[in-house]
Amino acid sequence: MIRIKTKAPTGLEPRRVRRTLMLGLPTMWGAVAMTYKFVCPLAQLDGTGARIATSAVFFAVGTGLILRVRHTLMRELSETRAVADAAQSAVLRPLPPRLDGLALAAGQLSADRAASVGGDLYDVVATDHGVRVVMGDVRGHGIAALGTVGAVLGSFREAAHDEEELGPLLRRLERAHARYLRQCAGDGHPVAEEFVTVLLLEIRGDGAVHALNCGHPWPYLLRPGAVRCVEPMSGGDPMPPLGPFPLPAELPPVCCGRVRPGEGLLLHTDGVEDARDRHGRFFALRSTLDGAVRRGPITPQAVIHAVYSRLLCHVGGRLGDDAALLVLRNDRSRVPAQHTGPDVRTPHKVL
Repeated sequence: MIRIKTKAPTGLEPRRVRRTLMLGLPTMWGAVAMTYKFVCPLAQLDGTGARIATSAVFFAVGTGLILRVRHTLMRELSETRAVADAAQSAVLRPLPPRLDGLALAAGQLSADRAASVGGDLYDVVATDHGVRVVMGDVRGHGIAALGTVGAVLGSFREAAHDEEELGPLLRRLERAHARYLRQCAGDGHPVAEEFVTVLLLEIRGDGAVHALNCGHPWPYLLRPGAVRCVEPMSGGDPMPPLGPFPLPAELPPVCCGRVRPGEGLLLHTDGVEDARDRHGRFFALRSTLDGAVRRGPITPQAVIHAVYSRLLCHVGGRLGDDAALLVLRNDRSRVPAQHTGPDVRTPHKVL
């Protein structure tokens, strides 16, 4: 986990000035009001004209105060959002449109309106062992979950290239999560019941999908043109999430099936299927995917747009939990996979 150190005076001085102004302006307004009331001769008169003039003075001063405070608060909100966007780009970096013959697209909706980041995590890397994918969900959402997201993703991006098997890779993620919890405990932050669900996938050159699952929803296999164009890809009962319980001694990957050319996978967090409308009904993810895939070839960005549009309509624009989506399409029949170096082909245009 990378920590960026800054000099405290540089970042704090503008905020101190703004806070001083926010406290000083009400004091100034009160001073002006008291001075006008006791010193100005016009304020001592009881006539209608004098009262109107007094009211106008107080209204002008109060309006100026409100506008100034609003301007200061809007500026701080803009700066906070800029910092959140930068943190999201650094921790949950955008995925390339193509990677080793796979077309990719991902998206995330945060349940915390004050933050553009959430507790969901995902990444895709091309390694010598195949394309490896991680999708996870940290307990909680928003800024509070960002530290765990960074710890798990940082470990995955390094270990995915080093470890030949998914089992040792999952243990690296477990150790990274445990180190982060110990650090939080040393800093005085409560860590009880902190956990993260993790789904690890390995997509090999022939499209075979091997997986290890720690408490995460299984993905959906998307097959346009088939009788059942949306099928759950399951590997049995998942293991417990990382955190509360140690991993088993043996971690053999499960073969979940195969993604053939033209087919795709959709990975998601439980914030999608667990979303409820005002009547308590769950979101119908499978039927939504069926409608998005049945009409033609899989376009990852279009699938994500269709799901999010229906999801936000279902919940009335207010999510109860973060909702992340990741869609992969196997294009290896049209663009053969290259294993001798990075993918330097012309990116496939996603409509």
